[in-house]
Amino acid sequence: MAMDAGEIERLIKEGIPDAQISIKDLAGDGNHYSATVIAASFSGKSRVQQHQLVYQALKGQMGGVLHALALQTGTPG
Repeated sequence: MAMDAGEIERLIKEGIPDAQISIKDLAGDGNHYSATVIAASFSGKSRVQQHQLVYQALKGQMGGVLHALALQTGTPG
């Protein structure tokens, strides 16, 4: 079962309300995505902590419905 890019964006936005999100379906199969998540709330957090916040926002979908997500995170500016 694949996961829609809109659903990924919705979950991330729900968990990180100030996020600017860009998602691409890498293989056209609904299972392999790349996402860029930029949020002021990431300020002062390490890259690992930023990624953990995104994974938490995805509510356990990684490795299940969502097979692969290449993730880039950062703060505005």
